Amino acid sequence: MGHGHSHGLPASGTAAAKHRKKLIWVVAITLAVVVIQIIGAFISGSLALLADAGHMLSDAAGVSIALLAAWIATRPPSDKRTYGYQRAEVLAALANAMVLIVIAVIIFLEALRRFGQTPEIHTGAMLLTAVLGAVANFVCLLILHGGHKESLNVRGAYLEVLGDLLGSVAVIVAAVVIAVTGFVQADTFASILIAVMILPRAWSLLRDVVNVLLEATPKNVDVASIREHIMSADGVVDVHDIHIWTITSGVPVFSAHVVVADETLNAEGIDRVLDRLSGCLGSHFDTEHCTFQIEPVSHADHETRHHD
Repeated sequence: MGHGHSHGLPASGTAAAKHRKKLIWVVAITLAVVVIQIIGAFISGSLALLADAGHMLSDAAGVSIALLAAWIATRPPSDKRTYGYQRAEVLAALANAMVLIVIAVIIFLEALRRFGQTPEIHTGAMLLTAVLGAVANFVCLLILHGGHKESLNVRGAYLEVLGDLLGSVAVIVAAVVIAVTGFVQADTFASILIAVMILPRAWSLLRDVVNVLLEATPKNVDVASIREHIMSADGVVDVHDIHIWTITSGVPVFSAHVVVADETLNAEGIDRVLDRLSGCLGSHFDTEHCTFQIEPVSHADHETRHHD
């Protein structure tokens, strides 16, 4: 019979929880800019400005979902949900990605509808509103800087704000082109550009979320290296059924069955072997929660292996 050893999950919650105030500031700034951009879009007649407003509104909704998810994720685990609600953050990131894709498609279809038309566009209002949006987006990027490396939802918000900034720049360029040349289709092209910028970011976020939900090995973890490291420990004969996955951002989980020589177990005892293995793993690899099942050589032949 195997013996287990584990390190508990952190009580501080998910990585997103540490950045809640930053996300709240970003939502407040973004919503204020959305109102300004919608007003500016109707005054100027610019589809690109309206597209940027729609994009920013979806971003504000997405970050609000992320905030709610980060709060839910701090709820303690129970017998029915032994990991608590930490996956709520991942589900919120999934919603963010899907909303971004829908927004991009709507913008693209509306831009296609406007081809061949010559709408009247007031470039002064368009340019002023776009500049205000760019400044606000830059401030939001500064607020989120650093946190995007720790949390899927903060990363999602960071990417969305970055896309908003690029979208505002596209609107500024379109406004200047229209003012100088009178080429009103620049507004339509800017709208399409905004849609094109959204899709790759949405796909990247969606891919990462799916990997977490499929419990794929985190991309910064080398399973072969971990296996080799464990095998180098004194008394270890074999290691199998290695599983490494992510519960949510900043919470990687590890489990493995380790076959140990009978003489090592008899000489050191299981507790000391477990302490050596967990200390060795924790000092070389970023794992928040690890579980070892220790198997004597005499028992290993009876073990059914699912993953070598």
